[in-house]
Amino acid sequence: MTADRRTVLRTTARLTALAATGGLLTACGTETPRRADPGALAAHPGTVDPQHTTDPAWNGAEGPASPAPTDPSEPRPDGEPTPAAAQPSVPPAPPVLPPLAPGTPAEVAYGPRTGRNVALTFHGSGDPKLATALLEIAEQRGAQLTVMVVGSWLDQQPQMARRILDGGHELGNHTQNHLNISAMPPDQARAEIAQCAERLQRLTGSIGRWFRPSATQYATPMVREQARAVGYEHVLSFDVDPRDYNDPPAAELQRRVLNSVRGGSVVALHMGHQCTVDALPAVLDGLAKAGLKPVTASQLCA
Repeated sequence: MTADRRTVLRTTARLTALAATGGLLTACGTETPRRADPGALAAHPGTVDPQHTTDPAWNGAEGPASPAPTDPSEPRPDGEPTPAAAQPSVPPAPPVLPPLAPGTPAEVAYGPRTGRNVALTFHGSGDPKLATALLEIAEQRGAQLTVMVVGSWLDQQPQMARRILDGGHELGNHTQNHLNISAMPPDQARAEIAQCAERLQRLTGSIGRWFRPSATQYATPMVREQARAVGYEHVLSFDVDPRDYNDPPAAELQRRVLNSVRGGSVVALHMGHQCTVDALPAVLDGLAKAGLKPVTASQLCA
């Protein structure tokens, strides 16, 4: 084959590749407050928590975007197109979750106070290196976490969905863009929940069991209704908020958690903060010393 002929073939293959890719550019809660039974799951009304509107990591966009995938149609050095990468033909198997205890209410803010289990829940966003470091620390100490993931983060870091589940942790839905869902009209609120659910379904085979509203601690009746319409029977709130999104020193964060947590607690933490990574070993050691065991939210309510 002449040099001119090889040049024509290479040029044609590259044009073909460009043409092909050009268009691809809640203890449980109810709607009304009631006196909590110390041995039961807690019930809370829907209220807004202004503290959670100040955290820059809650927008789901913190951390570097995933690198663009290699174009399988890019020509090889010899001028021949590379065969297209094989697409997975089998959808991911959904995680197996324990059944919840009978009577688990619609919104969970804490679990049974008579038990020794607690749930450490994390806002899923931010630098994936920090997220991975948190998971590794928990796994080294036998702790299981619950990650309430932001859908836009999964768009940037899709590999984190399986990484979380493969470590024995649990995934839940924390809306697509982490906006103030309580202030949205119902159709927009439902779309925020549904978009994140679609990503969880595609990446893990399940939408997850839990939904947590964004920019608020408790869900309003409207938000709970939209969550149910998407497929979430239970909202996961929390009763311990150490405000790690304000980046306190690790020792202060440790003190806030251990001074507030007790049997059944659901603790709200965040993956996108170095202070949380630094504090987690001492937090886990303190929980163990107090006889408390970190489990997933589903295990807490089983």
